[in-house]
Amino acid sequence: MAVNLVNVEAVSKVYGTRALLDSVSLGVSEGDRIGVVGRNGDGKTTLIRMLAKLEEPDSGRVTQSGGLRLGVLTQHDSLDPEATIRHEVIGDLADHEWAGNAKIRDVLTGLFDGLDLSGFPQGLDTVIGPLSGGERRRIALAKLLIAEQDLIVLDEPTNHLDVEGIAWLARHLRERRSALVCVTHDRWFLDQVCSRMWDVQRGAVHEYEGGYSDYVFARAERERIAATEEAKRQNLMRKELAWLRRGAPARTSKPRYRIEAANELIADVPPPRDTSELMKFASARLGKTVLELEDVTVQAGPKVLLRHVTWQLGPGDRIGLVGVNGAGKTSLLRALADAVRTGGEVQPAAGRVVVGKTVRLAYLSQDVTELPGSLRVLEAVQQIRDRVDLGKGREMTAGQLCEQFGFAKDKQWTPVADLSGGERRRLQLLRLLMDEPNVLFLDEPTNDLDIETLTQLEDLLDGWPGSMVVISHDRFFVERTTDRTFALLGDGALRMLPRGIDEYLERRASLVAAAAPVPAAAPAPTAGRERSAADARAARKELQRIERRLDRISDKETTLHAQIADNATDFEKVARLDAELRELGSEREELEMQWLELAEDAG
Repeated sequence: MAVNLVNVEAVSKVYGTRALLDSVSLGVSEGDRIGVVGRNGDGKTTLIRMLAKLEEPDSGRVTQSGGLRLGVLTQHDSLDPEATIRHEVIGDLADHEWAGNAKIRDVLTGLFDGLDLSGFPQGLDTVIGPLSGGERRRIALAKLLIAEQDLIVLDEPTNHLDVEGIAWLARHLRERRSALVCVTHDRWFLDQVCSRMWDVQRGAVHEYEGGYSDYVFARAERERIAATEEAKRQNLMRKELAWLRRGAPARTSKPRYRIEAANELIADVPPPRDTSELMKFASARLGKTVLELEDVTVQAGPKVLLRHVTWQLGPGDRIGLVGVNGAGKTSLLRALADAVRTGGEVQPAAGRVVVGKTVRLAYLSQDVTELPGSLRVLEAVQQIRDRVDLGKGREMTAGQLCEQFGFAKDKQWTPVADLSGGERRRLQLLRLLMDEPNVLFLDEPTNDLDIETLTQLEDLLDGWPGSMVVISHDRFFVERTTDRTFALLGDGALRMLPRGIDEYLERRASLVAAAAPVPAAAPAPTAGRERSAADARAARKELQRIERRLDRISDKETTLHAQIADNATDFEKVARLDAELRELGSEREELEMQWLELAEDAG
């Protein structure tokens, strides 16, 4: 039986006149992997801060098991600005000690692309004080992950990580034995890492089994049965569920009978986008030419980011742009935006950008445009226009669009100065869309947005007829809103990826492996740590045997789930199949533990 690590009993928390949490009772046990979701301001961060005893409840109590080893990543680090990265992350360990530790090597390589920390001026000996917030956050995350904990509590851990870093972090957390509670709006990450979800809503916390995809299904099902939510929200959930089941690879971990129930729930939901209809309408608005790059070279100061790129953005194209940090994604969008704003007069360092005559660009940059603090939300939107044509006969008033973006009627009269960072981001998006553009550039549009707002934005973009380029580290958002993916791999080229972000990660892994230097001879290990080449070979052979057995177990589990679904009325047979399934689960857990222990021996 799993040991209980933290208990939350009848906890309440009030800010001003608003109850963020109202008599909430929860528990975290060994092996739990919990994702926390909810709208911005509904109490997600407050909940996990109380869980970690960084904040006291107004009533109720939080108890932690004796000797609990707890690691917490908050949104503000507590690093010593006078210290070096080496001192904060590695401590007093000698080079041969930390370099011989597979866990430390994995963390440094995963978060900093190598043991030498080449992205920092003095590598490990860089002083922390002058570093950016994003760099400090990665250092704080590395410090936490290198230590041993019983429970890890993470608040937005994917912020400031690129697609590769997020994929590495997901793998790392899956392989750890620590329990996990994680607040994040990255839905792909939640699906990869979590096996339970907490949904914080209106002072209550609803619990769901499974990752994000399972949560979407369960919540849509609960709302359909209970009929407690308004029709618009139900339809949004069912629409997202339809995309999860039809568009991306099936991500749910539920057995077949749950999958069939999900398919039945979305039987009457059309595909998220009518692509051919949108392309036709976009062509009518934009003509044949939108943006064409002819032998273009893009520079940032003296640094050449892209060389001799020939590419075009056509009417109705929905492009996701991914790449390593510093490869030139934002610089490319800026160069294109400059060409559009000047009617083609301002051109890149070399080559030529041809701009269509009817292009009307809206560019959401990473910098939030400052508005007068005294301006009200609705007034800021009405400054652009009172109504907006969304295409295909859809029209919205400024107030209706505000509501769709989470600004309820009372919130529409809030001064801009009183808005949070996420709310200002939403307002910036609103103002762009009110200007009726036919080309959208979105540079990290998901920053500071909660999942519910992201879902509403995706729904709005589904019916938006125009051309679009999206830069985002949020893999779910890129896959959900775009049709094709292009990559900047840091070699000056722009490449199309037929298999999307999976292909990007494979290409990056190949490039990193090819560029890795041949490792120097390691310092002579101490007698207690000697491992011969024969031992390493034996460990690798055993790893391969375990992996083959795990594959067979996975196939068998799939077959058993199907048999249980097919014989649902034969309770005796179902009980026998379920017992067999539990035996396989126990064997799989034991093999996974053996695999983790052998992986270090295999080097």
